[in-house]
Amino acid sequence: MAAARRELLLRVHRHRLRHEDLEDCFSQSILEMVLAVRRGRVFSSRLHLARAIELRFLSRVHDRRRAISGRSPLQAALEQAEELGCEAPGATAVIDRRAQPDTVVVLREELDRIQTLAGRLTPEQRMVIATQVGLGMGCGEFCRLHDWSAEKYRKVAQRARARLRQMLDEEAVPVGDEQSEMTAGTDL
Repeated sequence: MAAARRELLLRVHRHRLRHEDLEDCFSQSILEMVLAVRRGRVFSSRLHLARAIELRFLSRVHDRRRAISGRSPLQAALEQAEELGCEAPGATAVIDRRAQPDTVVVLREELDRIQTLAGRLTPEQRMVIATQVGLGMGCGEFCRLHDWSAEKYRKVAQRARARLRQMLDEEAVPVGDEQSEMTAGTDL
């Protein structure tokens, strides 16, 4: 019965989803029907079974459409993702079309400055910041590992962030003086 209904259902509902998604929905619905039969569900006729397959299939199609339209953030993101086609060797760069190049450059320079300035922190401060940023390690795990109190961890992290902020402010690009703001010209 599943083989007989497959082509008809995929053809009739081709406007709802991509072919691959329809195939997936059909497979899920057939699997659910097989499990229902194994659990003791009985169908009164072939027509009853055919309609049950169609209802189950439509249910899966509607679920998939809701997931794609945004109910499932993961499915919505996957639906909007672009396929990475690497025709040439070494052509694996991914272009973020949403990012502004100037913003990306400024953020990268800021990260480079932070990395350079972090070398001026105390070893304990560097260790706390590195585990917070790089490893994502929490306070409890860090304190157990290094035999610290939670208060010491909090204070060291607080001082490290404050010191980094202070160093970033001190190294900020100076604002131009008034002479540099004058209009360009040759004064002829």
